Amino acid sequence: MADCVSECEIWWVAGRRIGSVGALEGHPSWTRATVVRQAVGVDHIFTVKQARAILPDVQTRASELITIRADLVELTTALRHGAPSPMGGLADAKALEARLNELAEWFPAHGIQVKGIAPLLLDFPAKLDSDDVLLCWLEGEQELGWYHRLAHGFAGRRRIPAEVP
Repeated sequence: MADCVSECEIWWVAGRRIGSVGALEGHPSWTRATVVRQAVGVDHIFTVKQARAILPDVQTRASELITIRADLVELTTALRHGAPSPMGGLADAKALEARLNELAEWFPAHGIQVKGIAPLLLDFPAKLDSDDVLLCWLEGEQELGWYHRLAHGFAGRRRIPAEVP
């Protein structure tokens, strides 16, 4: 039962308190991963097959997001320096910001966590064997081939085993 919540634990995610023993009263079977999922609003757990099936849609939106991100950086730099830009002016920058936000919101609406925007880093909550993991996709990767345990982050990335469908 090492994964079960003890009565003295408090967890922090993204700089905010998300759980403690008081929050778990009436939920004795909740694990740390359950508390984290509840706190960050994860409502979908992917299989590797499901995550790989949605990857073409992810890559299409990611490609557009990356282009808009670069355009926005170029335009805002020109505006900040008072230089003219063939990309437009302040209204165009605001339109790019709105589209960038719209694209970024698509991912969580489909159960995918946005961990970074430059480079674009996405995590798909999943189970691998019986462990809660995050399937990890980084801008530029052609396939979904990596995962990491919840507590290990990007530095703990490992290849998804070949025998996993």
